[in-house]
Amino acid sequence: MRFLLLAGCLALTAVVSARAATPAPLPDDPSCTAEDRKFMLRALELVRESVTHGLHPFSAVLVKDGKVLAEYVNRSDTTHDVTQHAETGLISMYSPKFDRATLAACTLYASSEPCTMCCGSIRFSGIKRVVYGVTETQFLRVWGYPVSPHPLEIREIMARTAPEIQVVGPLMESEGLQLHAEYTAKYGAAHHQVR
Repeated sequence: MRFLLLAGCLALTAVVSARAATPAPLPDDPSCTAEDRKFMLRALELVRESVTHGLHPFSAVLVKDGKVLAEYVNRSDTTHDVTQHAETGLISMYSPKFDRATLAACTLYASSEPCTMCCGSIRFSGIKRVVYGVTETQFLRVWGYPVSPHPLEIREIMARTAPEIQVVGPLMESEGLQLHAEYTAKYGAAHHQVR
């Protein structure tokens, strides 16, 4: 019995230690512009508000000609709808309000790298440019989740399915990782939903 208790404590310590160690942020994509930083900052502000309210630390901002057209945060917990990631939620809510030409002229700012589901929504919405903050492998490390040795990244998904979509990122990963760390410290791994 003592052995099982000790083994359980050691396993819990390993998980907490893995989460506690925030990985070194990756450098900003050199193709990012001052405007990209401005709107990524807005995406990170939305994440901070989400974390304050117990929502997952993900947001999306849709921008055209330097103006924000739409904003959305991950609402999968509050709606119990697993498709309500920030990117898919934004596209679902706002794509009926904009024509295809407008969406094609937009940039979608995602606080973290879009998952495969979100990539599909982005592709079929007609949005032609995506800028993301934190890479998925990095935030999974913060959460203490195992990371695939061969992750399927947004660049590969788009290169194979929609090469006309420009993917830029990471951008401001240090700031984004800090928000993921705050979320994990506040709510723990049990609150996370794997994207």
